[in-house]
Amino acid sequence: MSMKIFCILVLIASINFSCSSTLHKIFGGTKTPHEQYADKLEDKKLDNTPEGRAWIAASKKALETAQAIQLPYRQNGFFKADRPRSLGLKFHARHGERLTFTLNKKNSSNFAIYSDLFKSNETSGSPVLSADTSLLQFYYDVAESADYILRLQPQLFQSVEYSLSISIGPSLGFPVSYVKANVGSYWGDSRDGGKRNHEGIDIFAPKHSAAIAAADGYIVGVKQEGIGGKTVWLRPQGQNYTLYYAHLDKQLVSEGQFVRRGETVGLVGNTGNAKHTPSHLHFGVYTSAGAVDPLPFVNKNTRPAPEVVSKTLAVSLRLNKPKKAGDKLVATNTILTPLAVTPSAYIAETPNGDIIQVLFSEVKTIKQGTKNFDTVEKRHWPANKPKERNNM
Repeated sequence: MSMKIFCILVLIASINFSCSSTLHKIFGGTKTPHEQYADKLEDKKLDNTPEGRAWIAASKKALETAQAIQLPYRQNGFFKADRPRSLGLKFHARHGERLTFTLNKKNSSNFAIYSDLFKSNETSGSPVLSADTSLLQFYYDVAESADYILRLQPQLFQSVEYSLSISIGPSLGFPVSYVKANVGSYWGDSRDGGKRNHEGIDIFAPKHSAAIAAADGYIVGVKQEGIGGKTVWLRPQGQNYTLYYAHLDKQLVSEGQFVRRGETVGLVGNTGNAKHTPSHLHFGVYTSAGAVDPLPFVNKNTRPAPEVVSKTLAVSLRLNKPKKAGDKLVATNTILTPLAVTPSAYIAETPNGDIIQVLFSEVKTIKQGTKNFDTVEKRHWPANKPKERNNM
């Protein structure tokens, strides 16, 4: 090993072991853990080394070549330390959903893997959420229905084995306390013979069931008017939307009152234009741009992430037949490096760094020599590598 490479590795090791761990919800001005690590590379002038440039290039490429997935989602992943790598996962999420990310490190805690969530059309800017693996679980309340990209990237020269799951749940509490209350009419259903569409959901429950605050917030309206009958408007604390409770039999709050999640705001009834229907709560969510589908905000019917097939990632893969990677064609017998395994496929890297998804039936595994996932190949570290300590 040359003295130059030796010095680079010592500097990188010192950076890796000194980076702190945090969760950032980005509102501008605060640098993410990923950006802080890139700054440390720049401070040590390692961004001008081949390794530093490759790490930065990999982070950008992951956003450009993000792999499409469906939520809820689960994968087991492995970043091998032989070269800088990063992986992007692209998915659609709806306004009001809470995405819960669980990232479990395996075999060792002495590594960092940066997690950054971007809106897919804003990848040149700051992420909407950023974390590293000091937090095994973190969440994001979706503020806009859109496509999003989750980017995962370890520090330089670290072999990282992990498991990832992304689950979907509601960001608010259910607005009726009756345990058997059910949604019986949905957003967009036809009303008045097709003259208008339903701008909310109807939650059916016995008369006088408690309609409860779905979040902490202030009562901004207590009214009796038109088709809604007796209504309550609640503005969740720190949010830019308002919750609408309609057809109440009784209103039990007053305007300006602060309520806690779960407190009763009224009793379910059938006032307004619901007088000929069974008792129910019409529940809506209104933004400055108008009504949005409230079901993602309160939907109790969630699906668990599917289980991942047990497959080792300490292998190479040989492609059985040609496979498209974007606008390129990957030839038969190409050797692939697996980055992750999902319930039905591998996510793998081609020799030129492109990322593709291949079904298990599309590849053949090629066993490699046995190596501990937590051990970086000797050529990547100096003999007097600094003693490992918890960098999380």
